[in-house]
Amino acid sequence: MGFNIVGYGCTTCIGNSGPLDPAVAKRVQENNISASSVLSGNRNFEGRIHPLVKHNFLASPPLVVAYAIAGSTMLDLTNEPLGNVEGKDIFLKDIWPSQNEIEKIIEETIDPVMFSKAYEDSIQGDDAWKNLETPQGEIYEWQENSTYIKKPPYFESMSMDIPGIKTIQNARALALLGDSVTTDHISPAGNIDPESPAGRYLKDNGVERKDFNSYGSRRGNHEVMMRGTFANIRLRNKLAPGTEGGWTKLSENEEPISIFEAAEEFRSSDTDLIVLAGKEYGTGSSRDWAAKGVSLLGVKAVIAESYERIHRSNLIGMGVLPLEFNNGESAESIGLNGFESFDIESITKDSRVLSVKAKSIDGEVNTFEVKIRIDTPKEWEYFEHGGILHYVIRRLVAK
Repeated sequence: MGFNIVGYGCTTCIGNSGPLDPAVAKRVQENNISASSVLSGNRNFEGRIHPLVKHNFLASPPLVVAYAIAGSTMLDLTNEPLGNVEGKDIFLKDIWPSQNEIEKIIEETIDPVMFSKAYEDSIQGDDAWKNLETPQGEIYEWQENSTYIKKPPYFESMSMDIPGIKTIQNARALALLGDSVTTDHISPAGNIDPESPAGRYLKDNGVERKDFNSYGSRRGNHEVMMRGTFANIRLRNKLAPGTEGGWTKLSENEEPISIFEAAEEFRSSDTDLIVLAGKEYGTGSSRDWAAKGVSLLGVKAVIAESYERIHRSNLIGMGVLPLEFNNGESAESIGLNGFESFDIESITKDSRVLSVKAKSIDGEVNTFEVKIRIDTPKEWEYFEHGGILHYVIRRLVAK
């Protein structure tokens, strides 16, 4: 059937295996088909295989093959046939290997020497790698025309003085999100849509569509990654109801615009930003750009019902304040629509609870309390410095 072993790193994740057949992709999009996949990977989330494949099921390798034979995930393989040969129905039990068959194949094909041999020269590289021309010296020479690696803005205007904790006043919500928003929703690593802000940036810089590559491959370019933040085509932002993808609104009565455009608009008026979210915000892989991108868009705080542990820590590492609704409360239960302006009470190291004032466009003020999710003394230290990068630089200079 043409199966290959590809379970290494992120090979077939989020579309890295290549595009769908154009005819299939067209039918999925035109008919809003809920396409599915079956994989033997170690992790699952929306768009796991490809952005156009909504439903993904984790299974053992033999089951992956069985479903490929069946050609549908709508079958009950315990009772329905996979197909038939010469009019005879073939069931899963007819092709499922026995334990003895599996052990025999392992014994005949797996040898410890094959692993040691495969790895003995793995770090040497081939001749093409060895012959690459590389800059010499201890300081990296930035290439202005590179669309893969650009000098990041993290240390612009940075001083050696610890800035302390800044107040958040008249902030606006960039997104109002639901439950289980993953780091791939926040910072997708898959293919770059030509009509997305990141795609337009690459086109404007002379990159042809065939060379766009993926967000994951362009992690060294903050201009691409900022534009890709919240750009997952399956994201649902309640500020822009009826849309799917990286859209938001500046106000309730305006047309949707891209989240990146909105962030730039708010930046031009020196407006702080926040994100409102539900339960398990930041679940999934510990993708650092899910915190970096949010920070670079100008988000100063996230208020969620709960957090994935590593993402919460990553937000602090990028100087973004993680706040949590009180138990049983949410943006919806409090009566927020996301278009309010938000004042967040000043905090100190002794603070555990903060007061937030949400002022609606008609002047009504809704005040509620949130918990500060800076959980350790070291996290407080990072946050006071404006993030872990500034903390490390100041320590290195001090030495």
